[in-house]
Amino acid sequence: MDPERLRTLLESVRSGDVDVAQAAERLSVLPFVDAVGARVDTHRAIRQGIPEVVYGAEKTPGQIVEVARALRGEGQDVLVTRVDPVKAERVGEALPEAEYEGSSRLLWIGPEEVPRRCKGTFLVVTAGTADAPVASEAVGVARRFGNKVELLEDVGVAGLHRLLASLELLRAARVVIVVAGMEGALPSVIGGLVDKPVIAVPTSVGYGASLGGIAALLGMLTSCASNVTTVNIDNGFGAAHVATLINRL
Repeated sequence: MDPERLRTLLESVRSGDVDVAQAAERLSVLPFVDAVGARVDTHRAIRQGIPEVVYGAEKTPGQIVEVARALRGEGQDVLVTRVDPVKAERVGEALPEAEYEGSSRLLWIGPEEVPRRCKGTFLVVTAGTADAPVASEAVGVARRFGNKVELLEDVGVAGLHRLLASLELLRAARVVIVVAGMEGALPSVIGGLVDKPVIAVPTSVGYGASLGGIAALLGMLTSCASNVTTVNIDNGFGAAHVATLINRL
């Protein structure tokens, strides 16, 4: 159940096309549906504006299939993050309608093109090619949430002229996600160039003293650019979720 379906149901009750008992029956499944090993939140889209997304990394293929069927049974699209290729293949055997994107590790059941629900352009920027998997997750999630997304790749501070060549694109965006590893300096630079929210995503990319992304995380948390906020290491999904809420304002 999402806000649009809820409004449609209530309008049908008001017009007399659906009686009160039928409407009550449809709403009786709220706020969750029991599946094997999970209670699937079917009410989240009404509360938060974005439906439940399934974290697939620690789930078995069978658990993913059960949760996906529960969501589809309630008329919801299905987005599963952090799905490896082997697991995706097994899920696809049970759910042939599922679409898998290997670069982002996202599994999707829903329309090929999601209607635009957000106001402006959503820009994802990467410092280097090694940051691409996390950026792909952010881009894929953002598109499934109804954003218009642009991707600007490999513009890290080691070659700042590459970034400055794209100032027009940066300034046109309504919200910017910046994905960077190593020392994590790029979000601060971009924050000083734009008047929009900048969501920094530290990645686990880097040599020994980067400590698996901790150096980048701490650098981003202590950014001197006041419009920069930071999510957890490699969390492209979380960045896309928050940026979507900003882009809908």
